[in-house]
Amino acid sequence: QVQLVESGGGWVQPGGSLRLSCATSGLSFNMYAMGWFRQAPGKEREFVAAIGWGGVTRNYGDTAKGRFTISRDNAKNTLYLQMNSLKPEDTADYYCARARTAFTGALSNSHDYSYWGQGTQVTVSS
Repeated sequence: QVQLVESGGGWVQPGGSLRLSCATSGLSFNMYAMGWFRQAPGKEREFVAAIGWGGVTRNYGDTAKGRFTISRDNAKNTLYLQMNSLKPEDTADYYCARARTAFTGALSNSHDYSYWGQGTQVTVSS
């Protein structure tokens, strides 16, 4: 059974930090690129960050560059997103996803992902 379970979301003041985790099972984690996407109310889903299957290649959306860091622990089948210098516009539901095809680099198109978690909510406000 494929499972992706995000955690680590919550409320934080502007300028603060959060670390999101995505615990996975049943999807051969170490063979696939993984990504983070987000969706704010009334907006389209947006690419945040991705990491290639081997953990070497990384790709960030414009809003994440310089502030967010994606990483993975293949031994724990877990994906992470370290978010620093958070802004109110980072408020959204954050989703992790597994790539559709094995052994690819860091993919930014949501159509290249086939399995998705349920999301974790991040709220940035004072």
